[in-house]
Amino acid sequence: MFIHKLQNIFRLGCKELWSLWRDPIMLLLITYTFTMSIYTGASSMPESLNNAPIGIVDEDHSALSERVSSAFYPPLFTPFETQLDQMDAGMDAGLYSFSMTIPSRFQEDILANRGATVQVNVDATRVTQALTGSSYIQQIILTEVNSYLQGHRSVTSLPVDLELRARFNPTLDRQWFGGIMQVINNVTMLSIILTGAALIREREHGTVEHLLVMPVTVFEIMMAKVWSMGLVVLVASFVAVHLVVKGFMHIPIEGNLWLFFLGASLSLFATTSLGIYMATVAKSMPQFGLLMMLVLIPLQMLSGGLTPRESMPEVVQNIMQFAPTTHFVNLAQAILYRNAGFDVVWMPFLCLFAIGAVFFYFALKRFKETIHTMT
Repeated sequence: MFIHKLQNIFRLGCKELWSLWRDPIMLLLITYTFTMSIYTGASSMPESLNNAPIGIVDEDHSALSERVSSAFYPPLFTPFETQLDQMDAGMDAGLYSFSMTIPSRFQEDILANRGATVQVNVDATRVTQALTGSSYIQQIILTEVNSYLQGHRSVTSLPVDLELRARFNPTLDRQWFGGIMQVINNVTMLSIILTGAALIREREHGTVEHLLVMPVTVFEIMMAKVWSMGLVVLVASFVAVHLVVKGFMHIPIEGNLWLFFLGASLSLFATTSLGIYMATVAKSMPQFGLLMMLVLIPLQMLSGGLTPRESMPEVVQNIMQFAPTTHFVNLAQAILYRNAGFDVVWMPFLCLFAIGAVFFYFALKRFKETIHTMT
């Protein structure tokens, strides 16, 4: 009897894979999600300062003003020499994120200890760059002025020698973090989409009624969708990690990938069950898409993958303990970034299994109720 159930689950799962293979839109979505989406998500750095355009108006044309102007160079800034009457127009047109005006007699006032004012305009619509860039500009100007007055670049002697070592990402390259997190987020997103779309597609095509007259149970139908769609996402993420993350983007991964994919399998068990539950609530694909936005965005934004969970309100942290993405992000970062073993991540594994079992139970119960109403 048990072997017969396994055979039914396997064959129904193969049917789901064949249906997916004949759906070009879904195949295109899978391909894009685990290729271009990973690259664009990792290489776009909205909160980092990267070649920010800065317009520089030098009205002094002194050695000090030229020294300050030449201190703004890539990869932080892309300098542009401009005129005072063109500066506001350039800011309005979005040509410059920053503009700096060095007044006349700037060097003379500095040497005479009369003080000088450098005007810096910031495009605050680019909030993340504005905050970071303002501090960089202030630091660069003060450093160049002080070194000019001293005649050389001096190093301040501190009573404590501080050695800073950036572990797990020694170059502080955001792509190392962004690439892996994009894979983690896409695993959650695509597993919900594929399982939900598979169920809604059968309901719209009327094939659910065909399954009900066959000698299969609701549990077998649902389990087939879980393993087949989970397998697709798992294989796609495996290929993406090796070809896109490690091969194309050259992001080193020190952790045990087999342990990571084991944790991903438990997370897929929970998210595919969630996708089926959402598909039973929605009546059509447009409704499912709207419902997915309400569920997926909080799962990704509050899981700790984009911002530390410690910075969130305590009530949000407590609620997100019941979300599978929270524990998946926790174990994935520990394994892939810090090379943690199972003795470190066993608790997230256990939580994922418990959450997945609960999600599967409620999804199965809801699925049975939906099937009974159809019959």
